[in-house]
Amino acid sequence: MTTTSPFEVLATIARLLRAAGDTGTDETLAAVAEALRRGLSAGSVAIWLREPNGTAFYAVSAPASADGPAIAATLDLIPSGGERAVLDGGGIAAAGALVVTDAAAGDAALVAAVADLLSPFLGALQLQEDFATEVARHSRAIDDQRRFTGLIIDSLPVGLYVVDRHYRIQLWNRKRETGTQGIRRNHVVGRTVFDVLTRQPEAELRSDFDRVFERGELVQTDTEVGSGASARTYRLTRIPMRLEGDSITHVITIGEDVSEWRAVQARILQSEKLAAIGQLAAGVMHEINNPLATIAACVAAGEGWLGEAGSRAGPAIAEYLGIIDREVLRCTRIVDGLLDFSRPAGKAKAPADLNAIVDEALFLLQHHARFKSIRLDRRLEPGLPQAVVNTEQVVQVLMALLLNALDAMAEGGELGVRTARSERYADEVVIEIEDSGAGIAPADQSKIFEPFFTTKPPGRGTGLGLSICYGIVEDHRGRIEVDSQPGRGSTFRVFLPAHGG
Repeated sequence: MTTTSPFEVLATIARLLRAAGDTGTDETLAAVAEALRRGLSAGSVAIWLREPNGTAFYAVSAPASADGPAIAATLDLIPSGGERAVLDGGGIAAAGALVVTDAAAGDAALVAAVADLLSPFLGALQLQEDFATEVARHSRAIDDQRRFTGLIIDSLPVGLYVVDRHYRIQLWNRKRETGTQGIRRNHVVGRTVFDVLTRQPEAELRSDFDRVFERGELVQTDTEVGSGASARTYRLTRIPMRLEGDSITHVITIGEDVSEWRAVQARILQSEKLAAIGQLAAGVMHEINNPLATIAACVAAGEGWLGEAGSRAGPAIAEYLGIIDREVLRCTRIVDGLLDFSRPAGKAKAPADLNAIVDEALFLLQHHARFKSIRLDRRLEPGLPQAVVNTEQVVQVLMALLLNALDAMAEGGELGVRTARSERYADEVVIEIEDSGAGIAPADQSKIFEPFFTTKPPGRGTGLGLSICYGIVEDHRGRIEVDSQPGRGSTFRVFLPAHGG
């Protein structure tokens, strides 16, 4: 029997449970077990409850075990040896159990009453643990999803950042960190876009964002960064973003390097134009060849008759016939050049040493009068891979480029001739010809490979040299590029596939 009034025991236990928020759960249950043990003068009292986030049960005992809490896999395996009451958790099955040993036979009612007090307490603990577990699980899922989304954004091969209504940067991906400006995101996020992107005037940049915020339009622009060979073209796409509702809350900006794409498009357009002109030229030149042959035959006949007849007017007529003959030959060379351009000869190709080909072209050029007025900077990379080429045609290309360089330096200057491995592709080599002449105007650079286009004065060129060079290099599965700035000279680069590439 109890040595203390059952009501006093229940009141003490109720106070302990009510004050559980001020102490730990195990400490509260240990105090409850001790109060019940003393009230019943029992040998021991054990309150069994489920392990946090687990299925097994452990005991909070009075007196406490020197070996630590006892463990049971299920309620059925909990040792008894006295009064036992299942703690259903206020409707939650198998919340725990209350076990009292060495209690008097009449104390069962008090044990049951204490069990009724403990059941809702343990049920609340179980609900709290379940809720905390679920919250933690959802938090982990959200964190995992956020991390996954962040990895996707950082893996994009384009620069991406997000600006809010206050023009503050909220997101800055890895490509933006390693791009042309190379600013770390922890130095960017939270700052206004005007503080970070200073290359564009603030008013212009603000106008671009306001257009998206106010009209909800997707805005796409191309901008060039740098100059000369290092110039890059970037396509900026600004996309409206709505977090909720219809109002635009953010603007996503994507920056993509389209330099290679633009260059490929330009080459495709150039090839199409040249192909169309070539087809037209082929038909026209065949027709022109016939009257040219007739004119040449008439000149030859006229010279013969003039020699037989003899007259005071003979020298003048002979001079005119000589002019006609030379101009006919000139027209014939133009026609032959056009036919070679429009109908590639497909000459045999074999592996060759490009350095030797360059030296051959320079040997032919050294007898040119204008060659003596320039300084030559010859740098040929040793051990350069061979290329499968037609040597005669490559010499023709180099001679045309070298003569153009001399024409651009009428008052003298420096001529650079270099060979090297391509920095862009491992399976190609490059021949570079650089002059310090007047350069080519930007508006003319896209037209210099077109037939009949020339920047030389009238009578100084046919405008076929570079177009024929273009056709020869293309027939070799290579490409020819130009980098020029007015007043600072021009650089032509001939890229050819390396042997075995």
